Amino acid sequence: MEAATTTQRPAAEEEVSSFSKSLFLGEIHEELVFPFPSPDPEEQDRIRALNQALRVLAEDWDVNAWEEDRWIGDRTVRDLGEAGLCGLYVPQEYGGQGLSQTGYCRVFETFAQIDGALSVVMGVHQSIGMKGIVLFGSDEQKERFLPDLAAGRRLAAFALTEPDAGSDAYHLQSRAVSQPDGSWVLNGEKRYIGNGGKGEVFVTFARAEVGGKDRHIALILEKGMRGFEVGERYDTMGLRANDLRRLRFNDVRVPPENVLGEPGEGFHIAMHILNNGRLSLGTGSVGATKGLLDRIIPHVKERRQFGRVLGDFELVQEKIAWMVSYLFGLESMAYLTCGLVDRKVPDYSLESAICKVSGTEFLWYAANRVLQLRGGEGYMRTEPYEKILRDIRIFPIFEGANDVLRAFIALTGMKPLGDELSGLGELDLGDPIGSICVLAEYVSGRIQRQVRPDRIDAAHAELKRQADEVADQVKQLREVTEKVLREHRKEVIERQFQQKRLASAVSDIYAQVALLSRVSSILEDQGVEPSGQELYIADTFCRRAAARVRAALDQVEANDDERMVAIAKLALKRGEYGYALFED
Repeated sequence: MEAATTTQRPAAEEEVSSFSKSLFLGEIHEELVFPFPSPDPEEQDRIRALNQALRVLAEDWDVNAWEEDRWIGDRTVRDLGEAGLCGLYVPQEYGGQGLSQTGYCRVFETFAQIDGALSVVMGVHQSIGMKGIVLFGSDEQKERFLPDLAAGRRLAAFALTEPDAGSDAYHLQSRAVSQPDGSWVLNGEKRYIGNGGKGEVFVTFARAEVGGKDRHIALILEKGMRGFEVGERYDTMGLRANDLRRLRFNDVRVPPENVLGEPGEGFHIAMHILNNGRLSLGTGSVGATKGLLDRIIPHVKERRQFGRVLGDFELVQEKIAWMVSYLFGLESMAYLTCGLVDRKVPDYSLESAICKVSGTEFLWYAANRVLQLRGGEGYMRTEPYEKILRDIRIFPIFEGANDVLRAFIALTGMKPLGDELSGLGELDLGDPIGSICVLAEYVSGRIQRQVRPDRIDAAHAELKRQADEVADQVKQLREVTEKVLREHRKEVIERQFQQKRLASAVSDIYAQVALLSRVSSILEDQGVEPSGQELYIADTFCRRAAARVRAALDQVEANDDERMVAIAKLALKRGEYGYALFED
């Protein structure tokens, strides 16, 4: 893929695999995030043309008719393919646009602004469906599959989730058995598969014995393979124009040329693909929220109540200001992460998870606020808001449920610090069972030294106060994380209250760093006086984010976790609420 930035990474960056993981160590590797990624001008022109083509197509679409028909339409897919919108990051040699991660996500913002189901159908096709073929496919596989997929002649899907393996995707039950001729025979079942009845190329995952060990394999299934059964369609709350299906595999013979990557690498391939999909959900949330603001701002400027326009009331202004300022931070964080991908930083798993959690939850609350501002009319099905709410409610659940991702952010973030601390060098926070014995033998005790994190020197001088405050937050993050590790030892994997707080803190720290980087570039390019609005919004976001960081980290010690656990256990024991004022 083409590079998205004009700046080259310093050699020193090669030693750092992840910016956000380093924050848990009290380190700020600003060379990774300053200057803010600068899109390639030629690619920017192509992005504008693709977005314009997409908006022209959208003029003839009826998203409500899609919902009634339960599909966006085969013609819609063909039109998107003919406009070059079905293979955005596919290399040009295979008929795609060859966009960078930044370019791909920028176009996907527009998909999300138009319709949730459209963005999911295209996201399944591109963000996860054929991404594995682009990243891990052989030359022969790319030549065989990518031209038709990029042209919209075929749709791709991603088959990972099973009845007993949702968020716990590692414990799949589908199984592929190797055959003497090099093929694999697949049996099993998948559920909640987008494009399930419309797709023709399915990147599918199963367990397999490889080298005498039980591991995972990635396989490319094609529609029409004997024993490949497309099951019933799910009746969903939202995204009703997305064809969501159950799939069954009954002795499906998969030829050796359809093995993706090497046998045994399947789980690694799946997780790498999902990292990419989570990032597109983050930028999709940016686009969808922009669409909501574009709808509601004209309304509050025109709608009059009590002799005044709605926009004159402070509680209306508070909602608009919250959405604008938070969106500015989310957009900065999402595209900084895209820049990390384009600059080939080795590990962006935490950053993509942060973008997914932050973006999808922000979008949900923003949509609720916008409906509130629209009033009773917004509740009518003649308006788009109820459909938007139904469509986006699944976003915090799929491609990694947000609560699971919070644990992932915290535990994988703790891992480098656990490796550094004496007695925790073999801590595997991604493997709860394997970690217990290591932590049980650990002897508690604090390191007697002052942790001094790096400062942020690359931020513009106008942002020095905010940059210094972020550095102080990183110091506190390191200290609190160390305390959590030492205090809970073998119990740390079960301490999800603390994991949530650490995940929240590092997410807000990362967002502030992204905003500092973005606004520093704006100030350098445009000068301080012309950039006053951006500087003001950035300061507002950082003030609020800093307060959230302090609150989250302070609550690690001062909290009522034990009370919450006790109340929950009582409710579970009762099996009901149990405290009704009036008994039946």
